[in-house]
Amino acid sequence: MTETSGSFTGRTRMLHTVSLADVPGHELQTVEVVGTHSSPDAIWNNARVSYWGVSDLVAGSGSQRGYYANEHSDGGLEYGAFEGRVTTDVNGTRIEGTWRATSGTGIYAGMKAEGTFAVRLTSPSEGECSWQGRYELAAPSKAA
Repeated sequence: MTETSGSFTGRTRMLHTVSLADVPGHELQTVEVVGTHSSPDAIWNNARVSYWGVSDLVAGSGSQRGYYANEHSDGGLEYGAFEGRVTTDVNGTRIEGTWRATSGTGIYAGMKAEGTFAVRLTSPSEGECSWQGRYELAAPSKAA
């Protein structure tokens, strides 16, 4: 498998919050974030990312799960899922977790990919994400 890494600045396009009455500070959030990858790996460099997450938080900390789509510069799409832990403290809010590809189109169909990520919120609507992982493109099928 090929090792890779990259980063992107994500901008919140949509955020919905529901406050729950069971314990103080309990919230459910849905978020849509968009950005563009920067990576030394040509497959990921300039790929546009969109992700959709659902967070279950108490006092700003808890879990986040969701899905992502990467639109690569060659027009192919790669889809995947992620899960992470949200931590809010005096140093700000961070999300750290794992991701894995689940499907794709073009050369990304049948791709195996997985890794880790870390996000640091820099404002209520923007965050800096760094990620690393490994991938293997599916071998092209050969005509009989």
